[in-house]
Amino acid sequence: MCMAVLGLSTGFSVPALAQSAQAPAAAAHVRTVDAPPVYGRATYLLDASTGAVRLDDAGARRMPIASLTKVMTAYVVLKQAKLTDTVTITAADVRYANDNGGTSADLEPGDRVQIKDLLYGLLLPSGADAAHAMARTYGPGVDGFVAKMNDTARQLGLKDTHYVNPDGLPMPGGDGYSTAQDQARLAAAALRDKTFAKVTSTQRYSIGATATHGAHTWTNTNEMLDLPGALGVKTGFTQAAGFCLTFAADRQGHRLIGVILGEDVSSRRFSTAESLLDWAADNPAPQRNPAA
Repeated sequence: MCMAVLGLSTGFSVPALAQSAQAPAAAAHVRTVDAPPVYGRATYLLDASTGAVRLDDAGARRMPIASLTKVMTAYVVLKQAKLTDTVTITAADVRYANDNGGTSADLEPGDRVQIKDLLYGLLLPSGADAAHAMARTYGPGVDGFVAKMNDTARQLGLKDTHYVNPDGLPMPGGDGYSTAQDQARLAAAALRDKTFAKVTSTQRYSIGATATHGAHTWTNTNEMLDLPGALGVKTGFTQAAGFCLTFAADRQGHRLIGVILGEDVSSRRFSTAESLLDWAADNPAPQRNPAA
């Protein structure tokens, strides 16, 4: 597969793990070290600490992104909710996930769950019921929330992103879309929030039964969390989108963030991501010489 492997320099000093959400406009260096092969329809790897784009293979191609959508859902909720806010789960939230073939956090109607816990139900098992409940509460209404998602995408400069729901499930009127590049930039912004980073880097999370909700244990669908510096971020799959993955890790003072879209083999997205992280850490992009 043809790849453009780039090492871009911002031309100014940035602190380690500065987490820039924007890639620079022009290439200052082209890497000569061969990157690992990639197999998805689009792959993008960003050094968010320097702004260097390490690999761009169809990174600007618009396509469905499945449950990577929930990264924006969490990002919008965290911008307006308190972690101690309580969301009440309705029968409609549960029915939405069940009727549309969505993954579920196994929530029950009547559960009242704090945002600090519900975020784990959203991002670890990829609960469409949790996404629907959050959107309904903080839109207010799902349509209002989706409008906020799209407004936020524009504010972040994600020009090739459009959401139609808070979960990434296929819609009769057409799926939403984004690009690997836009999703990497979104992840860079979202990971600035310590709560988001804590949730996405957690392998398993449990809440005990209380008077307001049942007991739940949620396991992360991301198979990369045992890697050095791993931060998650999110998996996704639909028939139209294929297997998708946003991944990130802190390596040698750099925050590396990548996105793979449209993979045909579920396990290969994780092995590809691991290879890309190792390659980028072992072959850092050169810094531009200010005197050049």
